[in-house]
Amino acid sequence: MTEHAPPGLGEASFFAHGHGTTAPAGDPERQRLHLNGVLLPGGEVTDLWVVDGVVRTEPVAEAVTVCTGAWIMPGLVDAHCHVGLGLHGAVPTDVAESQALADRGAGTLLIRDAGSPVDTHWIDERADLPRIIRAGRHVARPFRYIRNYAEEVEPEALVDEVARQAVRGDGWVKLVGDWIDRDAGDLAPLWPADVAAAAIARAHELGARVTAHCFGEESVHELVRAGIDGIEHGTGLDAATIALMAERGVALVPTLINLENFPGFADAGEARFPAYARHMRGLHARRFTTITAAIEAGVPVYAGTDAGGTISHGLVGIEIGLLARLGGADFALGAASWRAREWLGTPPVADGAWADLVVYDGDPRLDPGVTRTPRLVILRGRVVTSHP
Repeated sequence: MTEHAPPGLGEASFFAHGHGTTAPAGDPERQRLHLNGVLLPGGEVTDLWVVDGVVRTEPVAEAVTVCTGAWIMPGLVDAHCHVGLGLHGAVPTDVAESQALADRGAGTLLIRDAGSPVDTHWIDERADLPRIIRAGRHVARPFRYIRNYAEEVEPEALVDEVARQAVRGDGWVKLVGDWIDRDAGDLAPLWPADVAAAAIARAHELGARVTAHCFGEESVHELVRAGIDGIEHGTGLDAATIALMAERGVALVPTLINLENFPGFADAGEARFPAYARHMRGLHARRFTTITAAIEAGVPVYAGTDAGGTISHGLVGIEIGLLARLGGADFALGAASWRAREWLGTPPVADGAWADLVVYDGDPRLDPGVTRTPRLVILRGRVVTSHP
């Protein structure tokens, strides 16, 4: 089988970072499995076999049947997750491992790590942990983001720092687009628009895509026009920016779980920054209208929990449920599985493709809530989570 690197990431680098189907050294012999059920997104009753870490569509000798009459999906994707990040910044390796295991238990088998202060490439050598596509470390300005989270540089150093993070990551770079400006007392962009455009262009030269944390209106307006590839949160989107994102195929990962924290952010800032508090409450009040407008306009929207920091890992099923309220169950499932995997350059479920699968007892198209409790999680061809 030929694997595909994510767009913007050279194939040699992709394999070097452990994303191939070959098991890391020392991995025990994989199981021979047989699965029967409705395979999504197609919706047809299908028999699949798994051997040597890949899917087969023809019978495999001595395969053990692990499910019949089930619903089978490509492994879930958390497209905004932070493995190795805790409340106060970097966490020890054992904590990062527990974060990855929590995501795996929820069926998340592919993570786009949207910024981490620690190097998690050791995870690539672990056959029992999810695959990760990294964005390096957040890039922010001094005193304009959460302490200990980001590489902090002034605007004149942004282009060079983006180049460093492009090498550190797996084809993505993460900017902090806006945060509270204490002098202004409200959200404000961190980067002059021309500097951001130059940094994005440099990342593209190096084969990396760029995404940015954006809560407010001004930053997302400027960054989309500067040529950015993705927007995180996006609560400040307006109709014109949504239309441009749809036209250019700029991705949106709204992290609806995190948006529920906006009232708390407002309360925490009320005394010192009342304008910020009002702004955050306004963004929260129209969050569903804003994200629904993006979905309806055809912006490519994907599921991400923003796990790490203050948000627990393993909540992708909740994010799917929130997305289903806005775009319907099929949309939400695709945003957290097959569409997200295609966006990140991973192969679909087909003969010879990765055996990264999640299995449910109920039809998630009828009840997206079943995604919170997978019956089986199969990673690299091995059952890693099983619930009776």
